Amino acid sequence: MNPVKKNCHTLAISGALFALMVSAQAQTPASEATKELPPVTLEAFNVSAAKTQSYQAESVQMGAFRDMNPVDVPLTINVLTKEVLEAQNARGLFDALKNTAGVTQSQLTGATYNNLAIRGIVIENRGNYRLNGSLPIINLADIALENKERVEVLKGTASLYYGFVPPSGVINLVTKRATPDPITTLTFTANSAGAYGGAIDVGRRFGAEGKYGLRVNAASNKEETGIDNFAGDRSFASLAADWRITQKLTFRADVEHLKKNVTEQAAITLPAAVAGVVTPPPLPPNTQNIGGSWMRYDAFMTNWWTRLDYLISPQWTVFVEAGNAETNRNRIYAPFTFTNITTGAGALKINYYPGQDYRNSNYRGEIFGRFLTGPIRHDVSFGLTGNTRRSDAPQQGSVNFSQNYYNPVPVPVLATTTTTITHVPTRILDFAYYATDRMSAFKERVQLIVGVRDTDYISTTATTNYVTKGQTQPMFSASFKPTADTSIYTSYLRGLEAGGNAPIGTVNAGSVLPPLTSTQYEVGSKAKLFGGLLLQLGVYQIERPSAFTDPATNTFVPNGLARFRGLELFASGEIAKNVSLIVSGQTLDARQTKALNATTLNKTPEGTARYTGSGFVEWATPVKDLSLSVGTYYVGRRPVNNTDQGYIGGYTTYSAGLRYRLKLGNISYSVRLNCDNLTDKNAWAVSGASLLGVTAPRLAKLSLSANF
Repeated sequence: MNPVKKNCHTLAISGALFALMVSAQAQTPASEATKELPPVTLEAFNVSAAKTQSYQAESVQMGAFRDMNPVDVPLTINVLTKEVLEAQNARGLFDALKNTAGVTQSQLTGATYNNLAIRGIVIENRGNYRLNGSLPIINLADIALENKERVEVLKGTASLYYGFVPPSGVINLVTKRATPDPITTLTFTANSAGAYGGAIDVGRRFGAEGKYGLRVNAASNKEETGIDNFAGDRSFASLAADWRITQKLTFRADVEHLKKNVTEQAAITLPAAVAGVVTPPPLPPNTQNIGGSWMRYDAFMTNWWTRLDYLISPQWTVFVEAGNAETNRNRIYAPFTFTNITTGAGALKINYYPGQDYRNSNYRGEIFGRFLTGPIRHDVSFGLTGNTRRSDAPQQGSVNFSQNYYNPVPVPVLATTTTTITHVPTRILDFAYYATDRMSAFKERVQLIVGVRDTDYISTTATTNYVTKGQTQPMFSASFKPTADTSIYTSYLRGLEAGGNAPIGTVNAGSVLPPLTSTQYEVGSKAKLFGGLLLQLGVYQIERPSAFTDPATNTFVPNGLARFRGLELFASGEIAKNVSLIVSGQTLDARQTKALNATTLNKTPEGTARYTGSGFVEWATPVKDLSLSVGTYYVGRRPVNNTDQGYIGGYTTYSAGLRYRLKLGNISYSVRLNCDNLTDKNAWAVSGASLLGVTAPRLAKLSLSANF
């Protein structure tokens, strides 16, 4: 049967079953049916004002599931609260996301920014990262955590709300806002590699009944990572404002700016295959950088976002929002290629990329309402949204420098060999209407969510132009809640994403392939246990088109269909009054099931680990105000390319930490000491795009905060 027809049949049958259920309920006494409809309220935005601190989130703030309890979300969603981020002294995006199953590094080691994959699918750096549930921010400089309340990860396909994004998942970063109580925190940070810096966090409410709120965060750091020939600095500032204009009208705005100028570590290119087998080179020291400190990654990022909410009536509310994200970088990037793996001889190809510019703009309007049809409660939303993504990634030649992998020599400052700058402009526009209806009955024990999005898409480059009208993405889920704190669910989604970009070096470099359509099925269960632990178990299957570079023509072209099938476990929260934990695990079977390139058929996509897992536990000891923590993180072996010609091994790293609080006079202090990669594990951590990277060296991190 045609998949679309099959899915329509599924929706029709499920709808009929739901109608039959409601008909049966209608035969029960009226007193058992829903009589009162809970009023709609403006979306809460004092997320920092939670009554309790916990590793478990009480609600999520992304997509069609805003303000919903995680138990009611019919997909895998992992929330990393500020308590988790603070306990681990998280400094970067991977520091946070390593706590979720299936997250691995891809192509880069993270010295400049974190390039990541979820469930074996690379996260698109210009579409899959969102600020406050909406604005697509650009992960090509750094994503600051200083002003973030929490990080949310919605796994899998998310096109219903977010449009053209890969089905890896959407990363949402929720900003801190002013709380009812004043906040003034000064923080000093340092690490064992020689980095140091400071940060300030100030929050205040003003006016009658605190109708105005401001939250300011700022930081400045000297950057050191423990690798050779590395130097740099970083600064960040943000402002979050809110205004309760009336009881029915609220306004919010955020602006953040980051500047980062650091050394980009030289990459290691895979050796060529010998008799069809790729053997990774011997591991270098995890502190080694065979490039020069002058090979800089100089970038800045500015994001702004505004939103206006209006309560039309006790049953209807509407909001409009708009935002813009911009990242600009000057990059000197140098991959090392072997000429003789035995002696270590090879060359650095030093590439110059001046003035690369990336811009996203986004606007959205949405109306939300709640009403009854007989005993069925409907929570409905209707919206329209537009996204524009523009980029220009200029290239200015390259120069080669002879280097030795085993005995590297200093690299002198070298200028590019050409004054010619080649521009590679692209523009992607998608405009869409969407609607969702969350239907519930039997006192919300049975829930059905249906949604649809209709999208127009335009993709333009110097060599290609795609216009797609009326692309439809449906979403369907059904949930049964045996109790208020447990759920069993099934869901189906279809998503769209922009076609892949032809990589540098191909005949059609810079061009974009036509849009791709993926499908996802998921079945799972969620439960709150022990009064404070959220447990999630999900089984999923994602089918997604893939692409490859045809060696016969050196052209980037579609390849066929890849299937990602896995089981995932996630637990977060408190198992006792003094013990908090976050645990995750995943087993993933990824295969290229259809392929124009026969060498990839039934092979595992590059960089995809079959097994990943993590665990972090914090214990509030009997010693007053002293907490201890330990963590472990595992990534299984991964193929180095899409034809599985070689593998890099799995590895496990460990962390440990302590926190001590004390009060002197009217000032409260918090001292945190954490150590990442406690055993200084040296292993291949990164594989992708024919590149390799090693684990970061052991790093001790200190922070001292004073709260006034």
